[in-house]
Amino acid sequence: MRAFATALVILGLTATASAQSPTTRIRGEIEKTEGNTLMVKTLEGGSANVALTPGFAVGGIVKATTADIKKGSFIGVGARPQPDGSLLAVQVFIFPESMRGAGEGHRPWGVLPDSTMTNATVAETVSRVDGANIMLTYPGGEQKVAITPDANIIVAAPAHASELVAGAQVAMTATKQADGSLTASRVTIARPGTQLPY
Repeated sequence: MRAFATALVILGLTATASAQSPTTRIRGEIEKTEGNTLMVKTLEGGSANVALTPGFAVGGIVKATTADIKKGSFIGVGARPQPDGSLLAVQVFIFPESMRGAGEGHRPWGVLPDSTMTNATVAETVSRVDGANIMLTYPGGEQKVAITPDANIIVAAPAHASELVAGAQVAMTATKQADGSLTASRVTIARPGTQLPY
């Protein structure tokens, strides 16, 4: 279950830190490790040193496709609203069956501006050459979602702290401490060929 805990953070399902402890998303490549501190070259071109807290969790993700999204699947979709009221998927996380129902519902997604997160069951799917349309249902509502080839479709995979080495692609939510340093309790490792999650 520890491997899947990171998935909750990826999808914005867990509570955020208090106002006294602002958080920031760190995404990039590990350049070096010193003890439990990761030196990360971020996607934005900067660098960040993040100290991992005692008992930190590590999870992995692998690339998936629309073919892996089946009727009855429980998924989390980060998306942007479209003029017609539908949603355009930015990121799709296919939950393992053990996490069915986690964070179920539709809400704002704090990871990207003007975006939403919907954790729900796929009621129906319509595939086409350039993507897929799916209908998501959850208690009290439903959402129509378009998934194009640009969407980042991912699924959880086991990972181990020993994989946190130079060259690994990682994502985490770090907490800024009073002295300006950063700490994190969970790290997600993106397997080769897998786009880093938002």
